[in-house]
Amino acid sequence: MSAAAERIRAVIAQLDLVILGKPRQLRLSLACLLARGHLLIEDVPGVGKTLLAHAIAKTLGLSLQRIQFTSDLLPSDVLGVTIYDRNSGEFRFQQGPIFAQLVLADEINRASPKAQSALLEAMEEHQVTLDGRSMPLPEPFFVIATQNPLDQAGTFPLPESQLDRFLMRVHLGYPAPAEERELLGGVDRRDMVAALPPILDAASLRELQAAVLTVQVAPALLDYVQALVAQSRNQLDIRHGLSPRAAIGLVRAARAWALVEGRGAVIPEHVQAVFAAVVEHRLREDAGGRGTSARLLEAVPIP
Repeated sequence: MSAAAERIRAVIAQLDLVILGKPRQLRLSLACLLARGHLLIEDVPGVGKTLLAHAIAKTLGLSLQRIQFTSDLLPSDVLGVTIYDRNSGEFRFQQGPIFAQLVLADEINRASPKAQSALLEAMEEHQVTLDGRSMPLPEPFFVIATQNPLDQAGTFPLPESQLDRFLMRVHLGYPAPAEERELLGGVDRRDMVAALPPILDAASLRELQAAVLTVQVAPALLDYVQALVAQSRNQLDIRHGLSPRAAIGLVRAARAWALVEGRGAVIPEHVQAVFAAVVEHRLREDAGGRGTSARLLEAVPIP
């Protein structure tokens, strides 16, 4: 087993101890971060969305800042603000919580679109521009956002431009009865997360991200991705098909999934494994509902 595979296995094993019965969601989340993407976790309150973000930060050895998104949140509450220092007689920039390696945007769709837009430049450019000055964010830099279902009170739908900045969207769902029973009678998961040792550090994580780029992608596999993207643009019930950014993200995610699986090359099954998480939040159906990704996969032959 390669050193990269050993590190990834150790990370997944530790996350499995905290988030019970969700191996696929954990692997998707890790693949998203290895592919240098941002992660959107959508589900009802109380199923472990915030807990997963804290567990990832502790396990990967990253600095974490949590931002609770509310209807009165201002962009300056996220980015920071320039204040006047009476002692020095100069203006000084006070960094906001965005200046962390992992930023947890909790309940992102409870904030107004103006507050949501404060994340756009940071997620795309890994920098913040204020008062005509651009300031780089720490490396690595990730945003993990949690989102409540849109039919719940007090939510603002994320615009397409914001959704497109997230490489993946995952759903945790309710635990199975056996895992829920263990949660009821076991150790408090918050205490467990607080005691987690770091498996990686920032340097080790960057090495794994670099290893993703060494995973081979055959020309036939790229043809398969292009065919899936083209199919999304030709579906009459899909208002806007997948963009080139989405196609690039799909290849990156498939490479990261192959690395998580211990493979040195991408196969069609890797594309299929990440497809729903990468594309469904980017598509808008006239008829509404989920399952678009499954129909696209069925319509395109496997090479």
